[in-house]
Amino acid sequence: MPASETRHTRGVRLNFYTFGDSHIATDRTQRINIEINAPEVRLIGANGEQVGIVPIAQALKMAEEAEVDLVEIAPLAKPPVCKLMDYGKFKYREAKKAHEAKLKQKQIHVKEVKFRPGTDEGDYKIKLRNLIKFLDEGDKAKVTLRYRGREMAHQEFGVRLIERVKQDLEPYAVVEQYPKMEGRQLIMVLAPKKGKKEVKKAVKKEAKKEPKEPKEPKESKESKESKESKESKEPKEPKEPKESKPVASP
Repeated sequence: MPASETRHTRGVRLNFYTFGDSHIATDRTQRINIEINAPEVRLIGANGEQVGIVPIAQALKMAEEAEVDLVEIAPLAKPPVCKLMDYGKFKYREAKKAHEAKLKQKQIHVKEVKFRPGTDEGDYKIKLRNLIKFLDEGDKAKVTLRYRGREMAHQEFGVRLIERVKQDLEPYAVVEQYPKMEGRQLIMVLAPKKGKKEVKKAVKKEAKKEPKEPKEPKESKESKESKESKESKEPKEPKEPKESKPVASP
């Protein structure tokens, strides 16, 4: 049976196993098969059934007969808990789950939009629409205003423009980094407001739950036929005779 030693290096658990004069290090969190050095283990079968406390030699023999691995899943228990399983398939499923969870995570990017102190109204509206789009998608927005040449002598124009951007985006964003000068650039960072999408969803659900007006019940064919038969049986009022017009004499 190989001797084992556990060390923690930069938050990673390393298991060292000694085979004669050689030392082998693995970054696995579980020990498998002959790496398990406990004299007896609490064994769980391949189908999840409780086998009980058995000597390690018997557990290894059962794993070999079932053509699976003996995996230590609770090393701190007394005795340690081990399970019969296909370790390769188990690691593949775990890696696949981790990969799918990583794909579902929303990656937040910082999108930059550049302004100038003399940005005209049409350009300003286009850039503002782009900022709103980035914030609605859940990304952060970096507003950069660059001064050139003599524009540095009148920095108040750029400050006013940045303040206007901040006020126009107040319903969509919160200021994460207030405007500050970095060289010839005035920079401000905005983050999307939390809870905005949730409010939209709640409004939609409430609109769906509005009760509909009850429809008037349609008359059945039998009731229609009975009405028609009653009408046909009722005596009709006699028509008044038309008055004859006098014929003019020749």
